Amino acid sequence: MQTTHTIQYKDSRTLDELKDESIHLVVTSPPYPMIAMWDEVFIRMNPEIGDCLENQDGATAFELMHNELAKVWTQVYRILVPGGFACINIGDATRTIAGEFRLYSNHSKILTTFVSLGFDVFPDIVWRKPTNSPTKFMGSGMLPCGAYVTLEHEMILILHRPGKRCFSTQDQKKNRHHSSYFWEERNKWFSDIWELNGMRQSLNANQIRIRSGAYPLEIPLRLINMYSSKYDFVFDPFLGTATTTFAAIASCRNSLGYEIEPGFRELHRTDLLSSDVRNMANSITDNRLRSHTQFIADYRSRGREPAYRHKTGFPVITKQEITMSFERVKKIYLANDDTYHVDYEPWAFDQELFNLSDRKVTS
Repeated sequence: MQTTHTIQYKDSRTLDELKDESIHLVVTSPPYPMIAMWDEVFIRMNPEIGDCLENQDGATAFELMHNELAKVWTQVYRILVPGGFACINIGDATRTIAGEFRLYSNHSKILTTFVSLGFDVFPDIVWRKPTNSPTKFMGSGMLPCGAYVTLEHEMILILHRPGKRCFSTQDQKKNRHHSSYFWEERNKWFSDIWELNGMRQSLNANQIRIRSGAYPLEIPLRLINMYSSKYDFVFDPFLGTATTTFAAIASCRNSLGYEIEPGFRELHRTDLLSSDVRNMANSITDNRLRSHTQFIADYRSRGREPAYRHKTGFPVITKQEITMSFERVKKIYLANDDTYHVDYEPWAFDQELFNLSDRKVTS
């Protein structure tokens, strides 16, 4: 069992080398228009944006920034398989320009673009960040008419290329069943509000921007398991610190990432070839199994008994969970310049975990 992960250090606005209908899932968090930390990135894409910001023309700068992102979204439609998904994490922006404060609605602008390209819009997810203080205020404090609410959430947009994923061969059908998830995971993941801590990383290298806007690993991890099967190809056109790649490795998917900043190459290589990513991937699977064990214990404490058993013996709630598979990352190594191979082996199940799962709990 092996997956392949390739990182290209190039502009994602042109993806001509990617074949039509070759990607099963796109998971990404692009630079956010009208957030100051991303201004320089957009100005490099189109110097006219810098002129607009200097001239205090926020509305035009906003449109031009989204025009650059739209070049990527156009390519995303082409490379996705029919029935494939694009999951876009984006935050709206607030900014004062020419003395006027306003909201720049990035999520609605991106939705409009995807609809114009022919995508179906699925219900979105609100990523709520519980780290912000509930007592802070913006604007005029306790006086009416001058304050504004703080943005303590971002959006995860779920876009679907029309068509239906085909699982026509026996191997494809088998692989899909191996990719199923726990019943209780389904109930958590498919909620429209996710409360997850945000993530801000400092990048201590002169050739890389001062800090990244990386989302927490849990976001791409959930999305990859929700909207793809094992060994599918996951693509991130704005890779950044490679969080999507790490999530793909942990989920036994292939991945491709584009990152415009070549200074990330050394960081990516150091991270991927260290033992940390391998250990992280394996701890995720271990934690999933232990969380399921606790769920079963709680389920039984309420006087209920699971109706099915996983093929290895532990109890599960539904028939679709019987054949789900778990893999352990055995080795990550560099295949060539920017392509990594990941070798897996079947998960070695902990007998103690089974014993706990089979132990009926009384309240």
